[in-house]
Amino acid sequence: MKTQLTTPHNLRVLTVSDYEDNALTQRVEAKNLGPVDLIVSCGDLAPEYLSFLRDRLDTPLFYVKGNHDIRYTLSNPMGCENIHARLVRFKTLHILGLEGSIWYNGGVNQYTDKEMEKIIFSLWFSFWRKKVVHMVVTHAPPRHIHDAEDRCHMGFESFVKLIDKRNPDYFIHGHIHKDFKTPAERITTVNTTQVINTCGYTILEV
Repeated sequence: MKTQLTTPHNLRVLTVSDYEDNALTQRVEAKNLGPVDLIVSCGDLAPEYLSFLRDRLDTPLFYVKGNHDIRYTLSNPMGCENIHARLVRFKTLHILGLEGSIWYNGGVNQYTDKEMEKIIFSLWFSFWRKKVVHMVVTHAPPRHIHDAEDRCHMGFESFVKLIDKRNPDYFIHGHIHKDFKTPAERITTVNTTQVINTCGYTILEV
């Protein structure tokens, strides 16, 4: 399903997660997606697919890993940048990345809420130095915002605290599979933050 979310600014960001959307692949192959300034992956996608997007669109790709991403290495996905536990800058955007899901069976890229809270706290110097976070990129959602009640798909309470304290413009996540009929169904506004489920793909103008 083609999804496009727009606001009156000037960076076009393609966000992807969880499954390879055939409509997006066709648009990329046909070269009719339009210009993209940045690609962001919220996890649970094959590293080869991220390399494909990075290569075909010829633009930087930032990613965090999901709870099913077990084949990623330092060099795969090729040409892409892991931003987990980092506050990075892309042009005018400060972007924070946090990987994984809530702990549920001890698999890879799973964290307790306390562990995630410690990761966020460890970034205090980056927060102090850069002053503002424009976009948070995660795999899992915040608790009680787009999440579910089964253990695997619960969100993080620490993400709710992060939104309350840092007020990012965008909080983009995957992990929760859902069929969206309109772009607006993807978005929940919390204070001034747009929380967006990017399962499949979205295009943001930010």
